[in-house]
Amino acid sequence: MTIHSGRCATCAALVLSAGLAMAGAAQADTVLNVRMNADIRALDGFNRDSNSDTVTHHIFETLVAFTADLGIGPALAKDWTISGDGTVYTFHIRDGATFHDGSPVTSADVLWNWKWRTDPANEWVCASEFNGAKGLEVVSVEAPDDATVVFTLNAPNALFLMQLANIQCNAWIASPANVGEDGKWIAGSAIGSGSFMLEDWAKGQYVQLTAYDGYVPSGAPLSGLSGDRTAGVDHVRFQVIPDTAAAEAALYAGEIDILPGFEAARIDQATGRGIVVDSAPGLSWTPLLVQTLDPMMSNLTFRQALAHAIDWDQIVEVRTNGLASHNSSAVAEASVFFDEDFLEWPEYDPAKTAALLKDAGYNGEAVKIQTNTRYQGMYDNAVLVQAMLMAAGINAELETLDWAAQLDNYLAGKFQMQSFGYSARLDPSQMYGRLIGDKEASPSRQWQSDEAMALYVKSTQTADVEERRAIFKQLHKLMVQDLPIFGLYYEPVIDALGPKVENYTVWAADKTLLFGVGKAD
Repeated sequence: MTIHSGRCATCAALVLSAGLAMAGAAQADTVLNVRMNADIRALDGFNRDSNSDTVTHHIFETLVAFTADLGIGPALAKDWTISGDGTVYTFHIRDGATFHDGSPVTSADVLWNWKWRTDPANEWVCASEFNGAKGLEVVSVEAPDDATVVFTLNAPNALFLMQLANIQCNAWIASPANVGEDGKWIAGSAIGSGSFMLEDWAKGQYVQLTAYDGYVPSGAPLSGLSGDRTAGVDHVRFQVIPDTAAAEAALYAGEIDILPGFEAARIDQATGRGIVVDSAPGLSWTPLLVQTLDPMMSNLTFRQALAHAIDWDQIVEVRTNGLASHNSSAVAEASVFFDEDFLEWPEYDPAKTAALLKDAGYNGEAVKIQTNTRYQGMYDNAVLVQAMLMAAGINAELETLDWAAQLDNYLAGKFQMQSFGYSARLDPSQMYGRLIGDKEASPSRQWQSDEAMALYVKSTQTADVEERRAIFKQLHKLMVQDLPIFGLYYEPVIDALGPKVENYTVWAADKTLLFGVGKAD
């Protein structure tokens, strides 16, 4: 591992000696091998995807984190208080917390991270969650002493702690030594305070982490990303295996220990070969994206025709083997806010499609559906949708790209339709907040609606479950009316484990969590 640090002159020597020690004890070390279907994009938290999030959240810590039951618990902060008016949050950093270069984590580091992350030059994807654009505004961040950080908000907000813990926001605290004098993240640097530290990143092959001996755990029990996150093995290797069949073969051969995102249709065969398969309802949403700025897709009548041409239930049955059901809302079945009203959606009706196509003035123009083969579900869904649209008289074409190209197109809004997947958002407001916005300012937003934005902001201003459920129902009715995106289902979390894996648990948030996970000899 290469450490770049301007604050610890002896870091290189420390890391070198640690590396030699690890090499000498390599035969005795325990390595947990975990499959990744694609390489991470970066280590800075900005250029991210789901795999990047999984890796970085083992290296770095947020102040607070989501618990197993989707609540909020301590992480880098051992505790916090909230002022009576709900606008001032005071966090206390965990005793003994240090970065991987041995330097203590202080409130000054938290303050530095906040200023650096919210610098407009860095184009943080979650900046709008904190700058007032969606109601929540962090007015100030102060460090009154080395262990205390104070955030002041413009108004009470039910989402503030959740947004600090938001896995996709990556508001974790990194050592300032990760950033050079030019203000840019140093390539390959990853100095955090988590129980794992970066050992090696062979791009396109693997990312290997090693347990950090200096980690001082929280006094709270391990729960999700919160609490005592002590490493249970010496090393974790995230092995890049793009091909699904090759990954499965590696699992059966004992070359990998954990295969996240296992195919539902393969469960029976796997269990028959001594593999343990664990599953749970998930929060990762699988939709079809619709670019409403596209001349053809901007026609609501045409979008209605598309919606009635798709047999939603058949797609879900094929893809999840009955482990999930059709859900086009941004409220998952696993959410405390869910009820049957969120299942309202245009029904499969080819006759309605034919009539609507005529009303829309459709003349056989091509509709291109972007997809990729890196994520099997995205590809299979695209194939099924294409067949259904073709059967309904719509000239649908597949545009199969590599995943990086498709993701770039998503971020730039360059598509007509995309088969896509959103990482788990642990509160419906977080999912709606990712969907709603100005497409010109943020091309990855899918729903441009002032009415939807007002409802979203309203949903963040109360903590009352029934009030928020009512607001989410209003949002869903508006989504049915506008059809800015076509949700398919929430991916069930299905992970396959080799026989030596110990203490592993799947999580509705669909994140591979390796804290405390062991491996038998």
